[in-house]
Amino acid sequence: MIAAEVLVVLLSAYAVLGTLFAVAFVARGIAQIDPIAKDSTLGFRLIVLPGAAALWPLLLKLWIQKTWVRT
Repeated sequence: MIAAEVLVVLLSAYAVLGTLFAVAFVARGIAQIDPIAKDSTLGFRLIVLPGAAALWPLLLKLWIQKTWVRT
């Protein structure tokens, strides 16, 4: 039973972190990763939000790379 509880806590933490990241990413980071999305509509950003929450580690890595490594 303890393994299931640990799994639920870990998945919950992943979801909370993902949701917090997704809000920040959709507000600011999406324009840095994809310049075409800079002037995107609210509808597009709402569509992207769940995917950003699910894939937040990958998007965070890309965002950091685009922010710190200017080419």
